[in-house]
Amino acid sequence: MARPNILDRFRPVGAPGPSGPAGVPSADVEGADAELLPVFEALQPDTEAARRHLEEASEQARTLLAETRRQADADVAQARLDSAAVRARAAEQVSREAAAQDQELLDRAQQRADGISAAAAGKLPPLARKIAASVVEDYLGAGGGP
Repeated sequence: MARPNILDRFRPVGAPGPSGPAGVPSADVEGADAELLPVFEALQPDTEAARRHLEEASEQARTLLAETRRQADADVAQARLDSAAVRARAAEQVSREAAAQDQELLDRAQQRADGISAAAAGKLPPLARKIAASVVEDYLGAGGGP
């Protein structure tokens, strides 16, 4: 007999019509293991290499994740330190601006007060003479003394 072909593994199936014997493997003496074992043996180096690559990638991912977490913690700590300095600078600037506004208000108030004082100083001598004359007149008019 000639060398068996893969197609020889199946028995011929009957013609269409009433049910007959099913087409099942006829020469499966060695079993599926004998047929698949060489395939799995050929795949073994690739499977092992894939497993090693997976383990290496997992280790690299763990290392990268740990480093990233350390860096993130360092960044957060630095940001907390920087935020205190930024707050202090902002508070200082707000204080300077408030002091400048206060000084501006004081300067304007002083200018108004100086203007009022100057206006009053110009009017004071005539007013003082008028008051003094009124007092003297009341004093002299009331009988000349106490």
